[in-house]
Amino acid sequence: MTPTFRLGTVDDVAAIADIEAVVFSDPWSADSFVSMVHAPNAELTVAAEGGRVLGYSVLLLAPPDADLANLAVVSYARRQGIGRRLLDHAVQVARDAGVIHMYLEVRQSNTRAIAMYERAGFRDFGTRKRYYRDPVEDARVMRLDL
Repeated sequence: MTPTFRLGTVDDVAAIADIEAVVFSDPWSADSFVSMVHAPNAELTVAAEGGRVLGYSVLLLAPPDADLANLAVVSYARRQGIGRRLLDHAVQVARDAGVIHMYLEVRQSNTRAIAMYERAGFRDFGTRKRYYRDPVEDARVMRLDL
């Protein structure tokens, strides 16, 4: 697969929300993604191929910090580097915005995502107890120093 990466639009929200509902047990609503399209401090990026959204990321910018609030790839397109390319894009956007520290939260049990973040240079920063619902689980807070 050779997806293109671009800013997400309102037209992408239905596909994004569909992926979100499958990937996460406590998904964001479609309205949340619409608000990200319009928020001046957010960048919603999609990976698309042939008109189909394969993945997306949401970066919230508040220089000198940024938060990678969401990143997901549709199941049939995983393990092809799409998630890493979305992550790399978000890191570059953060750098360009003058961000010094980029943060994210990830489920303690999500070992594949943790490994990807560690390969990108993120390190453990702390824990948010009982951060996730359905099932309840702690979040690892990770930070990348830019």
